[in-house]
Order: sequence, then C-alpha cells, then structure tokens
Amino acid sequence: MGEFRKEDFKGVWVFAEQRRGTLHKVGFELLGRGRELADQLGCELAAVLIGNGIKAKAADLIAAGADKVYVVDSPKLEHFNDELYANVLSDIAEQFKPEIILTGATAVGRAFFPRVSIKLNAGLTADCTAFELDMTTRNLYQIRPAFGGSLMAKIMTPERRPQMSTARYKVFKRLATDPARKGQVIEPKIKEDSFAARSSFIEFIEEVETTINISEADIIVSGGRGIGSGDNFKLVRELAKALNGAVGASRAAVDSGWIPYSHQVGQTGKTVSPKLYVACGISGSVQHLAGMQSSDIIVAINKDPEAPIFGVAKFGLVGDLFEIVPALTARLKKG
Repeated sequence: MGEFRKEDFKGVWVFAEQRRGTLHKVGFELLGRGRELADQLGCELAAVLIGNGIKAKAADLIAAGADKVYVVDSPKLEHFNDELYANVLSDIAEQFKPEIILTGATAVGRAFFPRVSIKLNAGLTADCTAFELDMTTRNLYQIRPAFGGSLMAKIMTPERRPQMSTARYKVFKRLATDPARKGQVIEPKIKEDSFAARSSFIEFIEEVETTINISEADIIVSGGRGIGSGDNFKLVRELAKALNGAVGASRAAVDSGWIPYSHQVGQTGKTVSPKLYVACGISGSVQHLAGMQSSDIIVAINKDPEAPIFGVAKFGLVGDLFEIVPALTARLKKG
C-alpha cells in the first residue's frame, strides 16, 4: 500500500457473500450495523460483491443500506476460491483504502479473510458479536467472547488500517429494505495476476439434509450428551419434524459421532437465534450458550435441576427426556 497514513483510509466496507448467485443473509445483517458505523464516522458504506453473473444483485445491496457497491463480475470467479477472492478483495482495498472491512464468520469468510488481512498487513478479529467506535481516534472496538465465553474481549488495531473483522451470523439486525434508495455501482479494474491461483475448482457436492438448515430455522430441537447415543437422536429428529423445525446438537453429541458437525450449535459451531429452541439433554456449557442464548423462547429438558441451561430457559422440564420427548412428540402429532 506504499507509505502508510491512517488519514488516507476512509469508509466502511461489507463483503457481500454469495453462493451461486444467492446473497448470504449475513451480508445484509452487516450492512445494517455498517450503516450505523458509517453514519457515526461520517463516511460512506460500501458493499463488495465478487462472482460471476452477479452484477444485478448490487441493487439489493443498495436497497439494504449501501451507498456504493464494488462489483467484480468474471467467469473466473464463478466458484469460490479462497486464494482468488483474497487477491481480488485485496486489490480493491489497495485501490480505494477503506477504514473498516467486515465479513461474516461463515465458512467462506473464515477461509479467505485471513489471507486478505495478511496481504493488506492489517489486523483481523474473528467471530465478533458487537462493534463500538472510539470517535476521538476512529478506532473500532471489535468485541467477541473469549475464554469459553466467560468474558467479552474488546480488541482494536490502532496502528493499522483497514480494521478487519469477521462477525457471527444472526447477531445483527438488517435494515428494512428501501427499493427507492440510490447508490453507485463501481466496477474496479483488477490486476490480471489477481486472477491467478494455485488451486482450482473441481466439483461442488451439496450436503443432503433431511431437515431444515439450523442457520435459517425458526424452530430448533437440539440434543446433547444426555441423548446417550446416535440411535437415540431419532427422538430429537421426530420432535423436530413434529414442530417443522431443524435438528441441532451440542459439541458433546457431535464429538461422540452421533450427528454431523453441520448441526452443531455453540461457540465452535453455528450461532442461531430461532423463535423456539428446545434443548434435550444439554447441560448448558458456556460454549453452547454463546451460540443459542439469543433465541426468543428456550425450552430445556434435563434430569439435573442444577443444569446451567435452566438459567437461560423460559420453560424448564426436569425429568427423563426419554419419557418427556416422546410424550411431547405424540401430543404435537395429535394437533
């Protein structure tokens, strides 16, 4: 970036993640928070959109709060490649020098954003759940759980720009869509060597789910160590099906091999915020609570009345889940 001067950097950017032409909701959530940060700093909010055949999606990002959208639309970017995406985003950032860049702490964000921070010689804070500003220095406090969720760390990178963070999905609220909003679409010139990568895309194999994706679900039924075995997870699946919900799990259940990692809720899994979360046989470690405690209604089923999960539950059922869960399922099936 040549001679470094913090005053040369201005603007809040959000990387608008997309897969096969569909924008990920985390980008809209970050535009909502980014709009607030940009207004406080008195600067513009921009989205960065990378892919193939995606230029038309820029209008959706402007309607969601962006003043500008930087679009790089190329057949070479049809499929996500962490090296290519890092090259392209770094190239754009070197040209336009944003003050802050945010992206979702998704599989995509976690894969390529550290590469961008290295290329830009910038600091990066992962898995943030809140942001604050020091207006005297324009430093961004990047707030995230630490030490297993037992405290919240405030991290900043005062000597470098841009300030970079990945943020958890389902934490921030998106703005109401305004189709009348006006914005600018910019197609920056990208260096040819930015499209060079040592790896190439071969095939995309989509995981086949028999239930709803937990990241998008309004209702989640999760099982923990108390379920006892993979075979017993059928109780959780049946209750989830009766509620038209998704199946979740604690880390203990995933580590035991009872259910795939894609169902894991918690600090090392997915952050969820459904309208209803039913925890079956989950004690409620701080790591699990960090991923689901913002749910609207939490129902806990556990034989241990002292289990920490009851501290966040609106409704608690103390008893044998192998009696309670089938009874609930049977009642729901009766309508």
